[in-house]
Amino acid sequence: MNTEERRDQILKILNQSARPVTGTQLAEQMGVSRQVIVQDMAVLRAAGEEILASPQGYYLYHTAIENYRTVVAVRHTPEQTEDELIALVDVGVEIVDVIVEHEIYGELRGMLHIASREDVRQFIDQLKETGARLLSELTDGVHLHTLEARRPDQLEQAREVLRQRGYLIE
Repeated sequence: MNTEERRDQILKILNQSARPVTGTQLAEQMGVSRQVIVQDMAVLRAAGEEILASPQGYYLYHTAIENYRTVVAVRHTPEQTEDELIALVDVGVEIVDVIVEHEIYGELRGMLHIASREDVRQFIDQLKETGARLLSELTDGVHLHTLEARRPDQLEQAREVLRQRGYLIE
């Protein structure tokens, strides 16, 4: 399989997958290194493919017409992150991203796509294993999340659980 065929195959896999696909999974399926997949993703993005990366893997951006979205402003400590995420997924919302405002770079966004307790566990485990810091640590805990839900009442429930915990900035 040549480079172009491999990239076409990657797009096909991403199109057919309901969940994000890790670079390692793609590398194994394509018989190449993870670094080759990273390069392929860069080339595909530069060619206009809307490929997004999250802690769970790569996926294609598709606008879900049936879903509702909102952005919430929150503030909490790094130690409260797991509680925040679990509270949100427990009311049925997906945490699409995290956004912070940097004084030099402007808006910094990290794609999360956390929709279940298992996603939360994987995210927290990755933080611990890598020693990575949260984007919110750049802004003393202040950050935004884009939330997505199937019903608008779930978004209101999400605001309420954040309010009850003292995380919601209003």
